[in-house]
Amino acid sequence: MTAVRRHQRRDGGQPHPPRLRPPANRVSARAIAHWAIEYLLLWGLAFGLAWGVAAWIDDSGWDGLPRWLAGHVWWLPIAVGAAGLLMVTAAPVWRYRVHRWEVSSDVVYTRTGWFSREWLLVPVSRIQTVDTEQGWIERMLGLATIQVNTASHTGSSEVSGLPVAVATALAEQLAHRAHDLRDDAT
Repeated sequence: MTAVRRHQRRDGGQPHPPRLRPPANRVSARAIAHWAIEYLLLWGLAFGLAWGVAAWIDDSGWDGLPRWLAGHVWWLPIAVGAAGLLMVTAAPVWRYRVHRWEVSSDVVYTRTGWFSREWLLVPVSRIQTVDTEQGWIERMLGLATIQVNTASHTGSSEVSGLPVAVATALAEQLAHRAHDLRDDAT
């Protein structure tokens, strides 16, 4: 199974560069909740800090700020809160629509990214280790992350948001396949 399609030009000229098709599998829909909780914690902390800074500046009457800025200091937590609300509601859904993965007989294929997309194809024969990990939010939601490691850091891949059973079975399958391919090469 190949992830690359070649398109011929209709006018008989040179073919277009190959385009990668999306990997076949989505992550679990529970990954949306996982990412939303992570963003909520991060942006909640940022909102609390912005609120504290605004209160400190307002109470202390700090003279180091221009008058127009001191008069609008409470816009800081409002702006941080609005950005956080947007990130908590929109970003997890966007990530879910983009993040995909697939494992064929010879390659682990992932797609990640937001504004710029990253397609990563890791040959199974290059895999050195396959790790499964769970953070506390992932454990709470029954999710896990697998990390496919090669000798090159840039050649390593990660798939987060997988159900635990899928992640452990996939990690075991990849580890056995990589081991068998290394044994065949010697």
